[in-house]
Amino acid sequence: MAAAQGRLSDGAGGMDEAKGTEEEARHKGSHNGSNGSGAGNGGNGSTAPPVFAAAVEALRAARLRPQIEVEATPAPKRLAPHAYALEAAVVDGDEDLADGRLVLLHDPAGHDAWHGTFRLVTLVRAELEPEMAADPLLPEVCWSWLTGALQARGLTYGEPSGTVTRASSHYFGGLSARPSASQIEIRASWTPREGLGGVPDTAAHLSSWCDLLAQVAGLPPAAPGDASVVTLPQRRGPQSR
Repeated sequence: MAAAQGRLSDGAGGMDEAKGTEEEARHKGSHNGSNGSGAGNGGNGSTAPPVFAAAVEALRAARLRPQIEVEATPAPKRLAPHAYALEAAVVDGDEDLADGRLVLLHDPAGHDAWHGTFRLVTLVRAELEPEMAADPLLPEVCWSWLTGALQARGLTYGEPSGTVTRASSHYFGGLSARPSASQIEIRASWTPREGLGGVPDTAAHLSSWCDLLAQVAGLPPAAPGDASVVTLPQRRGPQSR
């Protein structure tokens, strides 16, 4: 899986590396499996509060589109006392059309910038056709896909923040045979509203995030009646896995 790597922000000024160390990687588990901590992959073990453990278990049990492969990955350590991370790729055969990372943060004491005790942080990216990347409205459209994916599942959330970045690469010299490439990258965070017992509906938030991934990758809508949803055309030259 070609998971998104880079830096993640919790939307409150805190930053951490998205990629964990080798030691952390040895302890990561699969999306539906156990990693031995009983609470998540943030290295907090049995000290994690029951509400965080319940939120993580809901993530592990979520049922997702078959084209999206999800697995656990080492979580950032400095964004919150408790964290759990997933990486995902939209797969077509042996090729990845888009990839991303979703991190669940929890601070039992609450966080002023979050206005809650939970926070979701994401990084999503995909390659684009150059003409699509040149569309001046593309950043606004991509941001609306994120908020629209949450609203489509009836999710209540607060304090959304993020960036949409377009980047183009042009190759010269010994690399001049490579075609130019364009990429879209969405970095965002939001506060999921807590439900019964103080636990947010993390499974639904994960599903909405996967809807965003699928839309960025250019997959058709999964549900009937969604044919009017506009998606990016499939990117040129999907990345080999």
